[in-house]
Amino acid sequence: MGPKRIQYDMLQKLTSANPKPYEMDLPVIRSNWVTSYRVLVSNDSHAWTAVRNESGDVIFEGNSEKEIPVLNMLPVPLVARYIRINPRSWFEEGSICMRLEILGCPLPDPNNYYHRRNEMTTTDNLDFKHHNYKEMRQLMKTVNKMCPNITRIYNIGKSNQGLKLYAVEISDNPGEHEVGEPEFRYIAGAHGNEVLGRELILLLMQFMCQEYLAGNPRIVHLIEDTRIHLLPSVNPDGYDKAYKAGSELGGWSLGRWTQDGIDINNNFPDLNSLLWESEDQKKSKRKVPNHHIPIPDWYLSENATVAVETRAIIAWMEKIPFVLGGNLQGGELVVAYPYDMVRSMWKTQDYTPTPDDHVFRWLAYSYASTHRLMTDARRRACHTEDFQKEDGTVNGASWHTVAGSINDFSYLHTNCFELSIYVGCDKYPHESELPEEWENNRESLIVFMEQVHRGIKGIVKDAHGKGIPNAVISVEGVNHDIRT
Repeated sequence: MGPKRIQYDMLQKLTSANPKPYEMDLPVIRSNWVTSYRVLVSNDSHAWTAVRNESGDVIFEGNSEKEIPVLNMLPVPLVARYIRINPRSWFEEGSICMRLEILGCPLPDPNNYYHRRNEMTTTDNLDFKHHNYKEMRQLMKTVNKMCPNITRIYNIGKSNQGLKLYAVEISDNPGEHEVGEPEFRYIAGAHGNEVLGRELILLLMQFMCQEYLAGNPRIVHLIEDTRIHLLPSVNPDGYDKAYKAGSELGGWSLGRWTQDGIDINNNFPDLNSLLWESEDQKKSKRKVPNHHIPIPDWYLSENATVAVETRAIIAWMEKIPFVLGGNLQGGELVVAYPYDMVRSMWKTQDYTPTPDDHVFRWLAYSYASTHRLMTDARRRACHTEDFQKEDGTVNGASWHTVAGSINDFSYLHTNCFELSIYVGCDKYPHESELPEEWENNRESLIVFMEQVHRGIKGIVKDAHGKGIPNAVISVEGVNHDIRT
């Protein structure tokens, strides 16, 4: 793959006489990447053999720019303990930058002690593959045909390119909101190239249908007492780009954004600032409620930079009274809970709790602790950050602060508590890895849904026994109200 590091060369301006105070040049940004290289292998790290073909040493073609990965194949399979990359040419003078991923294959060696030793298998009869848009739609139809009494397919809107944003509802009375029955949602694919969450949701809807038909009491109880909504692909346009490139060539960013270049996860109204400014100016006549904060007028205008997918999600949130939700993301193994935006404008990282921090921390831990790897102290960190000290959970603001996150908006504009669940280190795992990733996340996906039944439930009625809609409920010691 091409280089991911950007080197900054600070140039000091030299003047012969009377240098002006405060005069300086902006940093020069240079990109460096390898354009050709050799590959050498060894079994003892001392004697090295270059990869060859009929013409001699193979010179592999590298990158012509820094973003798009390049796939090269060895002329013949090789078996070796060590591999060395020998750059032959690179872009510009300076540092040589290169990121490389080596794809291997298993050997049919019966004496190989490590072969399959740690491989996780599953007994669930599910469709373990990557589904493009048409295949995803067909799978939803198949689940609906298998379980017509508990499922319903609907769409919440369209993408920039006109693809419908399909969701599957799972409930004992599909299409109907029942008083006292909480509404739950899982969404995935806001970043189109983070495809594991998409496949996990498709696997989950298959699993719940099969287990309901088999009479699994846990799943039957969950379906009968909960209205569950599963939206596997929020950004199908971005997914289409990543899908065409495939697992090896997708890269870290291809398909991440919408067709018009917007990050859906951070495209929601910044209600945090409105609330905090009001709290900091207690003498001001301008009061902002601590819940169901209205969307600012500027955000609703046609000139606002808002993705059509984001507007569709907001309309969905306002239509259905969700109580709990999780948005599945990729590239890390951790559960992030709000606030996602740091309160102090002078800090880039600072733990910023909501008034319901203890609840959010429990919700995050309920998923992380039942995941097979998130709280495993023996596992290697995905990248540079290790979340073991927080038991696989993190406050969003203390990790990387953002304004306008879906989690903060959901909390401040609706009754729904939402968390970001990073389900795997690899954004786009191979199909062969999907069964193991399903086993890693299956129990967590179910346990997190079950948390929607924690706490106090009831109906607020007037003196005549009639239910009161939109009644404000306050909890002593918690500066965040909810509505019926």
